[in-house]
Amino acid sequence: MKRFELTFSFLQLPLDYLMLVLAGFSAYGLRFTKLVTTIRPILFNLSWNKFWPLVLVVAAGWLGIFALTGLYSANPNKKLANELGRVFLAISTGFAAITIYVFFTLQKFDSRFLVLAGAILAIIYVSLARTALRLIKILCYRLGIGLRRTVIIGTQSVADQIKQSLENHPQLGYRVVGLLKNFDLVELLKLQKTGLDEIIFADPKSKEDEALQTIDFANEHHITFKYSADLFATISSNMAISTIAGIPIIELRRTRLHGWGKISKRIGDIVGSLFFIIIFSPLFLLSAIIILFETGRPIIYKNERVGQEGKKFFTYKFRSMYQKYCTGDQFGKAGEDAIGLEQELIKEKSIKQGPVYKIKDDPRITPFGRFIRRFSLDELPQFFNVLIGNMSLVGPRPHQPREVNKYEKWHKTVLTIKPGITGLAQISGRSNLSFDEEARLDIFYIEHWSFFIDFVILIKTPFIVIKKTGSIV
Repeated sequence: MKRFELTFSFLQLPLDYLMLVLAGFSAYGLRFTKLVTTIRPILFNLSWNKFWPLVLVVAAGWLGIFALTGLYSANPNKKLANELGRVFLAISTGFAAITIYVFFTLQKFDSRFLVLAGAILAIIYVSLARTALRLIKILCYRLGIGLRRTVIIGTQSVADQIKQSLENHPQLGYRVVGLLKNFDLVELLKLQKTGLDEIIFADPKSKEDEALQTIDFANEHHITFKYSADLFATISSNMAISTIAGIPIIELRRTRLHGWGKISKRIGDIVGSLFFIIIFSPLFLLSAIIILFETGRPIIYKNERVGQEGKKFFTYKFRSMYQKYCTGDQFGKAGEDAIGLEQELIKEKSIKQGPVYKIKDDPRITPFGRFIRRFSLDELPQFFNVLIGNMSLVGPRPHQPREVNKYEKWHKTVLTIKPGITGLAQISGRSNLSFDEEARLDIFYIEHWSFFIDFVILIKTPFIVIKKTGSIV
């Protein structure tokens, strides 16, 4: 098994290099095609003899970036989607590095087309090559080649569940050769003689001595040892290990959004919010004019919400209700009077259970308000919330203080990070989900955050809005 895994790991590097070089050569050939030269005539004199050695050097540099982004990490179970996301990130980083180098060194580069086309083709070629390699690997697994011979030790229910999952997903590359309730040295030695690659310890509540015996056996016979999530691992899937007085200490982190992850997400929010504000500026202006003519001022409704770590802030929305029905300090005494009517409507027409309410066929909404709510256009001003810094483009949706006060303890995990304009729950059913289902999706996002997940959520959001999935208006 180990030789099988090492063979595929070894093949990745030369295959990536070949694809990067091929992308460079393809970009050069594409530049001289009739279609491209018609659009943009050739004005440079970069000969092939000068170009191909340059491609070999740049491709080698790109491999270094691949390594830094973890594309050659030894993890046989890494997901293809995450792998391709890292490919996109690595190649985009290399493209940016080349662009910055040309800019700051004031190089008179012969053709920007070659760099851009090379990067795009590199993403395509490397992704296709890695996908093909993954498919070959899965085919081998299905043919019984290279399977990791595994024994599972643990309580019947947990062990059976893991065994069933491994057998139902042959693409994971496991063959379960033993199922033991407890550590059994005699049985393990028998299995080891016929070949044993991994031990999965699936009894987190076992005695410490039994767990240590299993680890010692695995170390002695050079067998991979894995264990199912214990109490602390279920609290957080993100851990950092350090030492205090020579003693290993494990820090349970609630999210991956710390350090540079947090900084880079904030930079992305600033750039993204500015981009969307500019793009949607005609809609901002048109909506403001219609609201002003329909029901007057104020155009923007400020609604108090609870954000990261329980801090309160105001979300900005286009006002979609008649002024006399709007709640909040913004409307003074009228806002206080409107709360009573809202409570009655919640009791009569709310379609959600739990701390959060959703009123169906709300009579307080204006005609134009009904339209902008249907397509979530009332939330466009929240891009300014993102720019200010009390919201993010992607994250759990923020709720009102009176709703948060009714949270159960585990619900409050959603307050770990900044709330977002859209999120995993919004692309997974919107108002059709129960609050508990929303919270579980948001917690999953918090614990497994990545730029790739943010990208997928942002891409899917407009399609969900257009289809009006989960809309209650």
